[in-house]
Amino acid sequence: MIILYHPRATRPRSRRLPLAVLALAAALEGKEQYEIVDGNLEDDPTARILELIARHKIELLGVSAMPGPQMVAAMETSREIRRLHPHVPICWGGYFPSIYPDAALNARYVDFVVRGQGEDTLLELLDALRGNRSLDSVKGLSYKDMFGLRHDNGERPMKGPDEFPWSPFHRLPVEKYLGPSFFGKRTAVHHASIGCPFNCSFCGVHAAYGNKEKMESPERTVAILTHLVECYGADSVQFYDMNFFLREDHARELCDRMAHLNLRWWCEARVDIMSRYSDETFAAIKRAGCAMIFFGAESGSDWVLEEMQKGITTQQTLEIARRTRQFGIIPEFSFVIGNPNDPDRDTRETLRFIRKIKRINPDSEIIIQHYTPTPQPHDAGGEMYGKIEVPFPDSPAGWAAKEWMNFTLRIDTNAPWLKRRTKKLIDNFEIVVGSRWPTVQDIRAPRWSRIFLQVLSAWRYALHFYNFPFELHLANQFISLRKPKRESL
Repeated sequence: MIILYHPRATRPRSRRLPLAVLALAAALEGKEQYEIVDGNLEDDPTARILELIARHKIELLGVSAMPGPQMVAAMETSREIRRLHPHVPICWGGYFPSIYPDAALNARYVDFVVRGQGEDTLLELLDALRGNRSLDSVKGLSYKDMFGLRHDNGERPMKGPDEFPWSPFHRLPVEKYLGPSFFGKRTAVHHASIGCPFNCSFCGVHAAYGNKEKMESPERTVAILTHLVECYGADSVQFYDMNFFLREDHARELCDRMAHLNLRWWCEARVDIMSRYSDETFAAIKRAGCAMIFFGAESGSDWVLEEMQKGITTQQTLEIARRTRQFGIIPEFSFVIGNPNDPDRDTRETLRFIRKIKRINPDSEIIIQHYTPTPQPHDAGGEMYGKIEVPFPDSPAGWAAKEWMNFTLRIDTNAPWLKRRTKKLIDNFEIVVGSRWPTVQDIRAPRWSRIFLQVLSAWRYALHFYNFPFELHLANQFISLRKPKRESL
């Protein structure tokens, strides 16, 4: 038997379908005996895995790991399984080991690392473990041999979603994953592409999943959504693609096909691409049920966007703010502030730019984060633009330390180039703008709490006075309004 383990990554009320392990399960379905253990569903996932080991011969424990809390949960469970059952091979896959394969393999409890897309690599690894092929023939695999020496096999070309079977939804109690959200009472999730053709210097997606985006056909996307609606009662969906609207013709066809499902939905898109879409396509997107779109605006400075290799302009972001207001779609604009080459200038210009966005479209949701670098695979130095070296941890335990957990979650990056007063300005502005326009996505917050925060912060925002917002910190602790940034990590 193969165990596919999805460590806990969020609170129970925020759990969604574990798409990563479902994709692997689709590759195994009908071929292998397997079980999915989801830490977001199980009270004690480690105990559940130990129970399966006691009842079955386990050929492989496959662990999916994102940086942050999920990586910590993966580390704790893997360490315990290795202690109690040292004969069980453990393989890590997902975003964390794809970006930090050295750190993952440095753990004594990790035998194999799958880099990037894992479906075919998993099947070939099983063949190798059964003696039907050599480990060095499995592309996309890193591993330690019997002497502890490390091997990195060649990269595996990415395949599009249409080349793999559907997720075996029947293997999970889907109804327990369709929770309420701003978009509906029973919100599903879907991933309709892989890879990213853009080269943003601060992002690891391109490095982990390829420089070409392969998209699912509109027919298949709508067929899967129809299945979720008809069999499980889904009334809304969040698309987890990095660039949901890569081509206008694809976007138009998909929206025309899915309009009859009456779903409300959220997705991510690029400012430059959507700013060129016609009014007719925007109208089709709105008719199809799109309620909110996340955009990586990143900075209010064109010189910073150029250094980031973002490929967009501030004028395009303003155009998106205007057009989303025209068509009644809420934009989420994310900013990573603190360019290491001139963090003070970047901060000043970006805060002014955010105020400009709010004048154009007050409904814009603003997400503010400190700039955090991401190394390329196999890059131990962690070089980012500006030729600044960051000494990244060399093990999962290192990444689990408070300093690096805060770095990963962008709570407090301790960036050496960011002066304390500049960091304080960013943080203070964030709480002021977040209180002046509380997010609409917290469906539990009573109306009075939003009004209270708006009144309390209005004078600060009007006067550009962000220093010492003690009353806002106190009010936010009392109200505990959901923060979109925290939910999206």
